[in-house]
Amino acid sequence: MTFEEYVGSRGPALLRLARLLTGDEHRAEDLTQDVLARAYVHWRRIVRTERPDVYVRRMLVNANTSWWRRRSSRELAVDAFAERPQRGDLGGEAADRDEMWRLILGLPDRQRAVLVLRYYEDLDDATIAQILDCSPVTVRTHAMRALANLRERCGVPTTNGSRR
Repeated sequence: MTFEEYVGSRGPALLRLARLLTGDEHRAEDLTQDVLARAYVHWRRIVRTERPDVYVRRMLVNANTSWWRRRSSRELAVDAFAERPQRGDLGGEAADRDEMWRLILGLPDRQRAVLVLRYYEDLDDATIAQILDCSPVTVRTHAMRALANLRERCGVPTTNGSRR
């Protein structure tokens, strides 16, 4: 498979994954472009791997994590906090979707990546483990913690009636 064929067939899926990881259209486009530029340089080696798509997805997840680490290590001094703009009435479904994305984007990087890869990319635990360079057990642990975190933020009680 040539690099051009790969990008033609998998490019939209990579961009969708980047959008789900970043929560920002423009950042996702930049992230995808950067990763594909790096993949192009190493394409001969990547295409020889058993599953090139897993390799490139892993590059995407790692690049996003690196960006967040670089960004979070800088301080920005401000005089005062800006007022948060008031949202208009978006309607029930759109408002719920926006709220869910806000909650998902608030998760730690690994938890967010596991949820996106599992529920939006429909990947199994073994494939997610390859992408994130961890074990399938770790993937399940991140998934359980992410879901528990989301339930807690939404005020949903746990099955035994107690809250964590």
